[in-house]
Amino acid sequence: NVAEHSKFDRKQYFYPDLPKNYQISQYDEPIAEDGWIEVEVAEKGKETYLKRIGIERLHMEEDAGKLVHAGSDRLAGSTHSLVDYNRAGVALAEIVSKPDLRTGREAAEYASEIRRIMRYLGVSDGNMQEGSLRCDVNISVRRGPDAPFGTKVEIKNMNSFSAIQKACEYEIQRQIKAYEAGEPVVQETRLWDEGKQLTKSMRSKEGASDYRYFPDPDLGPIEVSPAQRSAWHAELPELPAAKRHRYADELGLSIYDARVLTDERPMAEYFEAAVAAGADAKGVANWITGDIAAYVNANRLSYATLPLRPQQLAEMVQLIETGVISGKIAKEILPELLEQGGSPKAIVEARGLGMISDPAAIEAIVDALLAAHPEEVEAFRGGKTKLQGFFVGQLMKQTGGKADPKLANQILNKKLAG
Repeated sequence: NVAEHSKFDRKQYFYPDLPKNYQISQYDEPIAEDGWIEVEVAEKGKETYLKRIGIERLHMEEDAGKLVHAGSDRLAGSTHSLVDYNRAGVALAEIVSKPDLRTGREAAEYASEIRRIMRYLGVSDGNMQEGSLRCDVNISVRRGPDAPFGTKVEIKNMNSFSAIQKACEYEIQRQIKAYEAGEPVVQETRLWDEGKQLTKSMRSKEGASDYRYFPDPDLGPIEVSPAQRSAWHAELPELPAAKRHRYADELGLSIYDARVLTDERPMAEYFEAAVAAGADAKGVANWITGDIAAYVNANRLSYATLPLRPQQLAEMVQLIETGVISGKIAKEILPELLEQGGSPKAIVEARGLGMISDPAAIEAIVDALLAAHPEEVEAFRGGKTKLQGFFVGQLMKQTGGKADPKLANQILNKKLAG
């Protein structure tokens, strides 16, 4: 719920990463509250399930600097500390989640879905390794759904979705083992050590900090009218979750393909443009999620500037669907299309790569092939049916892979049967 009225506050604290000794933030009147995101969770060994994760609030604030400790990854043990102020003062949005996450996998999927939404909206590139998206996790365990929560521990320094999942899983087990051994779980901040695959203590938290918030006198309140909210809502693009459901329900794609295609908005738009050009959705999806995605990622390209345009991909898929070329021929011409673009149909015609679909022509080739391999024919008819693959391979070799596979198999079966 986007608030009609919100304001900025000053959060007072003294630390080297904030030289003016206060941070512009939002305290009691944030820009948005009480939301949710639905995520698809694929736990190992379990069926994929949907889970709704509640959002307590979203507030705006300014970023602080970054402390770099020389000689150690934390203050303790370092020889000196440096402060990188490049990001200080940059606007950011902080999302506070409700305690609905139960596993490391759910936490990773939730963070991943937030990044997808941010990228679709053009709010952020969401690159965790560059600090555009940062996540802290608060973990506590309890003996059952009705039991009180245990001591809360905060985890920092997770720079990937995989790290989020592993850090949560490790910390959950660490706390369970501590309780089972009768040891106390201390309220503290811990760091995830990627190298050692464990969390380690950073600093203790003995009580809630008093930041002495008060309204920022230099910044006016934010007023958002219902009409403005409606206008913004109308401008929203179709979000990833809605796209995934549509691709699966209306286009018949697998859940996996729908997830891959909607992970990045440019890929989804490329896919939809190819389908709009008249190609079969499943055929287009197979090429994009396979060879094309591999090429784009390996060469760090964008779909917007890829030489192979969506309409040209659609043309290639249609050539396969109509039997003009085989999938093998399509793979043969794809590198040129990816590098230079162009008409697949024109390339096929110029090189004479169209499939041989004349039954008489294929029958003549099969007759010559069987006459050249009488021993293999006799062995096949004697029960060694695996030789079928040998004959198919020889036929494709002689035709340069251009024989219609379905027709070729039909004629081969008929001739081999005697």
